Amino acid sequence: MTYAEAIQFLYSLSIFGAKFGLENTFKLAELTGNPHRQLRFIHVAGTNGKGSTCAMLESVYRASGLRVGLFTSPHLVSFRERIQINRQYISENDVVRLVAEIKPLCAKFPDGHQPTFFEAVTIMALRYFAEQKCELVIWETGLGGRLDATNIVTPLASVITNIGIEHSEWLGDTIEKIATEKAGIIKPGVPAITSAAPGHGLETIESLARERRAPFTIVNADQTHLPPLDTIALPLRGPHQRLNAALVVATVRMLAAQIPVADSALRTGLAAVDWPGRMHRIQTAGGQTILLDGAHNPDGAEALRIALQEEFSTAQPAIIFGVFRDKDSTSMCHSLAPLAGRILLTPVHSERTEDPSKLVAACRESNPRAPIEVCQSLADALQKVTDAPFIIIAGSLYLVGEAMELLHLTRVTRNDEKGLNEWQPKR
Repeated sequence: MTYAEAIQFLYSLSIFGAKFGLENTFKLAELTGNPHRQLRFIHVAGTNGKGSTCAMLESVYRASGLRVGLFTSPHLVSFRERIQINRQYISENDVVRLVAEIKPLCAKFPDGHQPTFFEAVTIMALRYFAEQKCELVIWETGLGGRLDATNIVTPLASVITNIGIEHSEWLGDTIEKIATEKAGIIKPGVPAITSAAPGHGLETIESLARERRAPFTIVNADQTHLPPLDTIALPLRGPHQRLNAALVVATVRMLAAQIPVADSALRTGLAAVDWPGRMHRIQTAGGQTILLDGAHNPDGAEALRIALQEEFSTAQPAIIFGVFRDKDSTSMCHSLAPLAGRILLTPVHSERTEDPSKLVAACRESNPRAPIEVCQSLADALQKVTDAPFIIIAGSLYLVGEAMELLHLTRVTRNDEKGLNEWQPKR
């Protein structure tokens, strides 16, 4: 099997959609020797900030000398981004080997019950982390939490960033229902830490933690000003990232008896964290500033607006915006359009893209002064802003991934792997 053939097999699993439930994942885990039982985890769920929080946790524990696995999704460009050890992507050879191992196991499932792409990849990651003897795995949920494939593990701590309305057709149409799904990662007696806000899921999470007798810690904005965060220049910009960092500090301190981390390692890890595509600032050779941010829902767009007003209060950037049609694009336009000196609307390279022409009215309502252009593609939009001193690309991590390829910012370039992010839940 070649790497291309391995990727093609993973593509073939997409026909089974993405379904909720743990039966397949437990069965696949058992067929591979239950590798999760050899590992320690910090499990991270939430609406926004999961990836950034995972990146910070990984950076801190790696700075303290541990061999740390990192499992995240979606990937920006390469499938290999999803499975890393000490921030090194899994190799192509290891992907091939693991796919070759799991392919015959998938064939053991009856028709109509085949493992999905995410279920198979979850077990591949567990196998890899176990055989590579990771001392800790930072483990991000895919969708939801309670019935997400990642929820077969019993972690050292359950971390929930925040709760907002997303994927409501699958997770529920209220904050309370969504919070119940996300809080489903909380295990009996296992510490739970959250930065969810009152009235935005906190009460639901706290109630479930109490029911499961899980030690419970709440993190809020007041803690972003306490040591060590009062003296750290966090590479990930914006108040929302400082709240994520406070969540990381609380988690590390909660687990100090099991995994001691020196204050110097905590500071070093936070100061050195790298997580592309989130308030990711690039300075081009021609003097342009380009900011990439995967703000992909209203809460993410609002967090980006606040961060931009804090750091670039007088700027009037050219904003390139593309979004999926299942998102509340009107709210997102209302957050971002008023900041723009110029707005370029583009499709996302996905079947799920919103028609950019449908975004014009919301942008014009929010900013009647700014010129608005509908572009055929992101490449087309970038061609139109070659003279702009400040450019923001936002609205979808898929759009950010495409931008990273076009701007030659990726470690690997494979045009055929972003489609692995595409899925539709299977009923």
